[in-house]
Amino acid sequence: MMDERFGLDRKVRLLGPVPLDSGGSFAPVEIAYETYGTLNEDADNAILVCHALTGDQYCASTHPMTGKPGWWARMVGPGKPVDTDRFCVICANVLGSCMGSSGPASEDPATAVAYGMDFPVITLADMVRAQELLIGHLGIERLHAVIGGSMGGMQTLTWASLFPQRVARAVVIASAARHSAQNIAFHEVGRQAIMADPKWRGGAYYHESDPPTAGLSVARMAAHITYLSEAGLTEKFGRRLQDRTDKSFGFDADFQVESYLRHQGLSFTGRFDANSYLYITRAMDYFDLADAHDGRLAGAFDGTKTRFCLVSFDSDWLYPTAESRRIVHALNGAGADVSFVELSSPFGHDAFLLDNPELDRVVSGFIGASA
Repeated sequence: MMDERFGLDRKVRLLGPVPLDSGGSFAPVEIAYETYGTLNEDADNAILVCHALTGDQYCASTHPMTGKPGWWARMVGPGKPVDTDRFCVICANVLGSCMGSSGPASEDPATAVAYGMDFPVITLADMVRAQELLIGHLGIERLHAVIGGSMGGMQTLTWASLFPQRVARAVVIASAARHSAQNIAFHEVGRQAIMADPKWRGGAYYHESDPPTAGLSVARMAAHITYLSEAGLTEKFGRRLQDRTDKSFGFDADFQVESYLRHQGLSFTGRFDANSYLYITRAMDYFDLADAHDGRLAGAFDGTKTRFCLVSFDSDWLYPTAESRRIVHALNGAGADVSFVELSSPFGHDAFLLDNPELDRVVSGFIGASA
């Protein structure tokens, strides 16, 4: 008989509660998720894939809103580096997001209207605590691996810190153990763009069916620049004009790079909620794994038995290699089993999402290695 807990487009309401770093707790919590592959009898072949800021649970299946392949379909699937013929892969929409998990767009049971800005301010640790409830619901005691890039890597580190006994391996790609002042600054530009849009209405825009798309589009454009590299932008666009032979001497999208960013911004507004963008970027800005350990990052991993693999990219200036090295040094200080590699790519931070045979070999080799 098929276990209804597993498969595509799953959603569960868990009583929880989820304890929150801001104080109090959140319950009940809804979690939307997908699973790929089959959980074995011993329930020891499960891999949790954690998504980035604007990602979702559709890592290896067609996105229902865009019709595009999953954001990591090149990595997750039968015979792929994260092989669903061997592993049961779980990917859950994070708490605070907008693809089915509890977030500001969800209905508040106390009022029967969307939470809006009454949704509690959350942290990455809160997201991981909600995921831990899901893993328990699925009957999994210990994960074979937790894998994530960018914000997904931050969740992976948090899993290994909060629930080390439940994580055998942790793969952290293009990530960091804290958000820098520069990271926070870029996020604040995006948040201010959203909140300056008159259609934001203090976050109470759901009943109007007229969301702050202009502000959200600008926020996405600003963020998207940080995901790329100067070399990549120059190679792809340079100073080439868009559909014209001369400058317009106006403020249309004269350059290809302008047109590209506008397209990225507008297409994003069709699949993401502005309030969720506010909440998740704030959660990332609050992230500093050393905070709870008197500023000592190694303290987050003291005594851990989890095995770690860290990967950075040489053109990633959002989470540069120095951030990964800082984590490696802390793990060494905690006596953890850790491996690290810096890969070469011209594509900046987004390299973890793109075709990279070296990354494939690193991930498949690490998660397939014997304990």
